[in-house]
Amino acid sequence: MPPFFKRAFLQAALGAALILPAEGAFAVSPSYCATVSQSTNPLSTRGMVTSPNHLATQAGLDILRRGGNAVDAAIATAVTLAVVYPQMCTPGGDNFWLIYNAKTGELLGLNASGRAGKKATIDFYASRGLKSIPSRGYLAVNTVPGAVSGWDEAYRFSRRALHTPMAWKELFASAIDYARDGFPVSTSLARWSAVNADTKDTTFRNLQRFPEFSRVFLHDGAPLAVGDILRQPDLAKTLEAIAEKGAKEFYEGDIARKITADLEKHGGLLGMEDFAAHRADWVTPLRVDYRGLTACNLPPNTQGMASLEILNILNNFDIKGMGEGSADYYHVLIEATKEAFLDRDLYLSDPDFVSIPVDELLSGAHGQKQAARIRMDRAAGPQAPLDPKGDTVWLGVVDKDGNAVSLIQSIYHDFGSGIVAEGTGVLLQNRGSFFSLDPAHVNCLMPQKRTMHTLNPAMLLKDGRPFLVYGTMGGEGQPQTQAAIVTRVVDFGMTPQEAVTAPRWLYGRTWGAASNDVKLEGRIPSGVVEELARRGHPVSVVEDFTDTMGHAGAILIDENTGVLQGATDPRSDGFAAGY
Repeated sequence: MPPFFKRAFLQAALGAALILPAEGAFAVSPSYCATVSQSTNPLSTRGMVTSPNHLATQAGLDILRRGGNAVDAAIATAVTLAVVYPQMCTPGGDNFWLIYNAKTGELLGLNASGRAGKKATIDFYASRGLKSIPSRGYLAVNTVPGAVSGWDEAYRFSRRALHTPMAWKELFASAIDYARDGFPVSTSLARWSAVNADTKDTTFRNLQRFPEFSRVFLHDGAPLAVGDILRQPDLAKTLEAIAEKGAKEFYEGDIARKITADLEKHGGLLGMEDFAAHRADWVTPLRVDYRGLTACNLPPNTQGMASLEILNILNNFDIKGMGEGSADYYHVLIEATKEAFLDRDLYLSDPDFVSIPVDELLSGAHGQKQAARIRMDRAAGPQAPLDPKGDTVWLGVVDKDGNAVSLIQSIYHDFGSGIVAEGTGVLLQNRGSFFSLDPAHVNCLMPQKRTMHTLNPAMLLKDGRPFLVYGTMGGEGQPQTQAAIVTRVVDFGMTPQEAVTAPRWLYGRTWGAASNDVKLEGRIPSGVVEELARRGHPVSVVEDFTDTMGHAGAILIDENTGVLQGATDPRSDGFAAGY
């Protein structure tokens, strides 16, 4: 058994939190020759990859070792995650990219989210007596999967602008091997498998009611266990076809025909015409100043504007003077989040369908007005319940030439719609279930419309060059955790790993909850918890290192030495490594 496979099995058997990638140096295999710093941060000068799964990180690192650039490595990492982390992303989901081109100094955004099909209308659901779009099942699948188009468009950029020597199919090799030959089930995959095989929950979690899901992702009807070997031969064939024939095969070829035939057979909404019409779009990233640095994120239909609004508000407070981990620190970040979410929920949707005053919302004047409404002695009153949103992966890559990628990929809820298209192995997202069926709602369902997305990869620039590549999964938690990472690194001088590992909070609600609360990890001192409650925050203490807080990661680039510091989240099965 190769050394890297032994480690993967041990990590799955013992739990990711027991073998933290940042804790020691080891050779994952002679072919990778990856090293990780003995300190709290993996260090490198030639390249760094961080992702929430150790196998995926190694796939990306292998591409860097073989001469690929950051974009190539990000594609290989993302495709591998779509195999080994199916609870959070698959080829049936969407992705969003920030790509920094070191040759030109340009930062580009790529929106690879799918649009609603032509049959996807409010009347379609209303005629079936539905007041909201189902979260699971065939009627939850109403947007075209965009992830494969994102991989394709990013690779075209790599060929055109970065002159990669890597062939497209080389980027799929690790993912195809894991799909065909199998991989050991990780702690996270086993946990979510158990959660979604709940026979008592007949409407949401009980995914074994879908025969193809049960066949692919359960063992004789039982959830996957840590250390089980999961093989996905149908998915391997699908990835092989994409690797050999290109992304067009997914949108116009036999794969698209199989997916749409299965959907149409069960009364679904997407057809071949919808798949063929899909495209990923290059977009201009949004920017705001933070302490002399430039925070960058993606424009609508993502909630990147909310992540940047939080930092824009915090510019008006002496965060460093509050002290990291103090009640004031948590309070002001929670209150800034509330302000940003008010704007997000009022405006955010597909900018092709609605007008969104992004420039005004990110202006210094607007940030000052928002900050002026924050009282340090009292939490703002109750807000409308924030919808609990789904699961995602974030990954980051920086190569030896300074090219950088911040990438988020998702299928919305854990295991998405629960629908595996027969004969393809492709688990389809339920991202379109976030559309509203209220025609007056800013995010109301319309054909060809993109829904509001929680996904938003981030990057912090210093003098126009990447300083911090960062991001997280976690729906409502993404803007909050991004703010935590930035303030801890910029205001308090923490290393990336310290910033990611430090105690976190989550303002919002979870499934089954009727109102918002503030979840605090148990490592937060009791005195701070009590003070937040005294100020009116409805606090609840959760376990330490819970993945309710999302799986974050980061790469910091030292402008003077070129040293890369990677970080991964101990709440995940993650791995940050350089070579």
